[in-house]
Amino acid sequence: MKVEIGKPAKALLVARIRDYFDDELGQEIGALPAELLLDLMSELIGPYHYNQGLRDAHQTFIAKMDDVADAVYLLEKPVEERR
Repeated sequence: MKVEIGKPAKALLVARIRDYFDDELGQEIGALPAELLLDLMSELIGPYHYNQGLRDAHQTFIAKMDDVADAVYLLEKPVEERR
């Protein structure tokens, strides 16, 4: 599954990559190399972030379902048991 980054976000990320190379590495790179690097990093690292996001969402869902189960239990009415 390939994640598409919208044009405005991609332009911002490319600019940040270019700034990083200039500020931290003292190298200027063009927009095309920065975009190619972004595409490569997205392809290599993206699935790890995606899978972690799914695991985090699953844990949140489980916690919320536990909350719902507790709330339903609290709605129960007491019943008188016959002997």
